[in-house]
Amino acid sequence: MAQHTQMAQSNMSFLNSRPALPVLAQWAVLFAVLVTKWSLRHRTRCQLKHLSDAQLQDIGLSRADAHYEATLPFWRP
Repeated sequence: MAQHTQMAQSNMSFLNSRPALPVLAQWAVLFAVLVTKWSLRHRTRCQLKHLSDAQLQDIGLSRADAHYEATLPFWRP
């Protein structure tokens, strides 16, 4: 555990010693993260529609809950 903590601290010091990204690059990274989140939400919500009742019961959702979640737009968390 101590080795993991030491490695994490050395990684953080490396990141802290680097110059900050230009503003445009920061915006590009934020946009890429946002699009990735939206894509994941869309995919998982589409897959939720196709789960069987037994699978929904395994994850603790009712069919109504799954339908509600599946009909949410991708941009809503």
